[in-house]
Amino acid sequence: MSSLALTAARASLLSCHMCHRLNTSSPPLSADSTVCCSRCGMELHSRKPNSLARAWALTLAAMILYVPANILPIMTVISWGEGEPDTILSGVIALIEADMLPIAALVFFASITVPVLKLLSIIYLLLSVQTHSTWRLKDRTTLYRLTEGIGRWSMIDIFMISILAALVKLEAIATIEAGPGAVCFAAVVVLTMFAAESFDPRLIWDVTEQASHD
Repeated sequence: MSSLALTAARASLLSCHMCHRLNTSSPPLSADSTVCCSRCGMELHSRKPNSLARAWALTLAAMILYVPANILPIMTVISWGEGEPDTILSGVIALIEADMLPIAALVFFASITVPVLKLLSIIYLLLSVQTHSTWRLKDRTTLYRLTEGIGRWSMIDIFMISILAALVKLEAIATIEAGPGAVCFAAVVVLTMFAAESFDPRLIWDVTEQASHD
């Protein structure tokens, strides 16, 4: 294991989460050690405290809320006094029937595909760290970066509903109302964003440290 690259932990380097200053610590940091930033005084950690526990809690909460988010109506369109609530999937079907295929594809991708893939990705990353997997470390880090970056785009559906509900208020002619499913779906998106933020990707590479000690 002598060919392993020098890591920040081995070099006793620690980045500040507040001002991003690169700090040094001697002796080398352990997993539970702390140090204060030399610039802003922020208490720093070599790894995010309770990263796995917080990520698991947020992910499980998002999985639970994802069920009502898809079952409960997300939006109700009332036109000339008539209308019925739509779930995410029924809204996609309605868009397809109205020949709005690009919009239907966008809603399906942002509201169904992305949340499911993000949940699966976070679960996979958590399990891989807990099982001390050494498989494709760089690819798993890239997966984390993609998961962290793409998750916020699921809010497109919520933004669209919010704008329409605020603008379309024509009494009996046309009215759009947000449903309880929108609240659950927004909570799912926020929870998955927090889960990805809670996960420390450096834990993926800690297995190399353990292997070097062995």
